[in-house]
Amino acid sequence: MGAMTGPARGLIGLALALILSFAPAASRAQSLIRDAEIEYALKRLTQPLAVAAGLSPERVRVMVLQDSSLNAFVLDSQTVMVHSGLLLRLESAAELQAVISHELAHIANGHITRRLSNMRSAGSAAAMGMLMSLAVAAAGHADAGAGIAMGSSSTAQRLFFAHTRAEEASADQAGARYMARAGISPQAMVKVLEIFRGQEALSRSRQDPYVLTHPLNADRLRNARGYASAYSGAVQSDPEADYWFARARGKLGAFLQNPRYTLRRAEKDKTAVGMVRRAVAWHRTPDARRAMAEIARLEAARGSDPFVQELKGQILLESRQFGPAVQAYARAVQMAPKEPLILAGYGRALLALDRPAENRKALAALEKARARDPRDPRMLRDLAVAYARTGNNGMASVATAERYAVAGRMKTAAVHARRAEGLLPRGSPGWLRADDILAAAEKLKQR
Repeated sequence: MGAMTGPARGLIGLALALILSFAPAASRAQSLIRDAEIEYALKRLTQPLAVAAGLSPERVRVMVLQDSSLNAFVLDSQTVMVHSGLLLRLESAAELQAVISHELAHIANGHITRRLSNMRSAGSAAAMGMLMSLAVAAAGHADAGAGIAMGSSSTAQRLFFAHTRAEEASADQAGARYMARAGISPQAMVKVLEIFRGQEALSRSRQDPYVLTHPLNADRLRNARGYASAYSGAVQSDPEADYWFARARGKLGAFLQNPRYTLRRAEKDKTAVGMVRRAVAWHRTPDARRAMAEIARLEAARGSDPFVQELKGQILLESRQFGPAVQAYARAVQMAPKEPLILAGYGRALLALDRPAENRKALAALEKARARDPRDPRMLRDLAVAYARTGNNGMASVATAERYAVAGRMKTAAVHARRAEGLLPRGSPGWLRADDILAAAEKLKQR
């Protein structure tokens, strides 16, 4: 990574590691879904498994890639990606935890570390067939809340993330052990594998990506059944895990599926999950009045839930009711002051008012969000606006440079970084962040 140090190294690391952006024109567009509630739910489900695997539960994160196909894979030594199609296909918290546990086993067993090392050292990666484009492109995705767009070549992604049968066997065994340690039934792993049973007999064009990257055969399924039987006595009930799985799956489906479909399925659901689904579906219809009626019921049922206030703020903001949106986000921040996506939403709502005092408050909120999650391009875009409105064009250029760097557009990032260096005192924190981006761009150019 050369001269990169401190926070900037965390910002640019992913973009540099996955910057091989040679995907063909036929690549399928994907979006990384960013939502505080969904990410909290996934973290809640992942924490006991990370502890069981000997990994840091605070560092491991599971994120959702908007893709209707069924797949999950390890992106780096801290990040597991789950396709939205797979999450919506699974039926229980334990099934999702089985997927996560298997992927954590790949991390703990060093499978992905070796592959990332090989990629970084392969100057002729394109010629070797690793035509992978998971370069992050800054853009919002209206149907799934805050997001970032990603382009990927399915062929290259398959080549890069594919595991050997030996790796799959060891990950299954270790994953079942982690589940048992966490009190989760490994039988759920069998249920997940049975979803894909028989797909290896199909032509490759008809197989789900999971089968292409995670080889499946009769021996693997038989062994998984053996692990489930061996660990059958370790199972514990976890209603909270089931609840947060339902929250994540319900909200994701409400944002991605047809609103009318959601309303039909959730019509008689009197739970908080049903209310969330209906609120999102009415918002997308759009019918702000009915959406807010569901939000009112949610507030009555779960008054201290920050994600209810966040959803309320999002609906109000997107309905152009800026003042009430600020109030809702402010309550969410009071309940969850360390949640970066909620802080970012609060800053976005304040910017919508576009008044000097609110712009200054927005800047403070967005700086806090960046300190906790520096790789959110939508936040970085808003942060640049906040800096510009408060008269700090140098830092606005830094935030813009960081946004393009996260997007993998290092040439454009370098343009803004040079502009920032010309506007900021040499050696200042902002100047150093810009210099780190220039160093990263130069390193990439040399490769």
